[in-house]
Amino acid sequence: MKCILATLCVLTWFNSAANAQKKPVSQGKPATTAAVSAATLTAGKTIYTQNCLTCHQADGGGVDGMNPPLTKTDYVLGDKTRLVKVILNGLQGEDIEGEPYHGVMPSFDVLSDQQIADVLTYVRNSFGNKASGLKAPEVKAIRAANKK
Repeated sequence: MKCILATLCVLTWFNSAANAQKKPVSQGKPATTAAVSAATLTAGKTIYTQNCLTCHQADGGGVDGMNPPLTKTDYVLGDKTRLVKVILNGLQGEDIEGEPYHGVMPSFDVLSDQQIADVLTYVRNSFGNKASGLKAPEVKAIRAANKK
């Protein structure tokens, strides 16, 4: 069963990576926060839908025991560098908020710095979350440091 779910996530990722270069389609006007523009949230939501929704679900709640929730966790709301590295390197075998998750998150390092900034800003300001956004130069610096 784990193998089937992992394969499904990887296949979804490959399909998403192929679609990542397409121009984002507006999905309606999301609620904005004071420091985050509606355009950033719209772009982030599109990237989330293409790359993250299958495993983390439409409500960001994840799948018990497989894929962690993105709702009000230290991983999402805490250190931006750690969060960007999860996108760049993937994640496996980590407990999130004391709960074990057995799904494998592939690397999404094929996303541009702007796409990563947009999707993480969206996640940090959706699903009941409220945190500062990210900018492409921040992601670029973390990506450069991650290669060393």
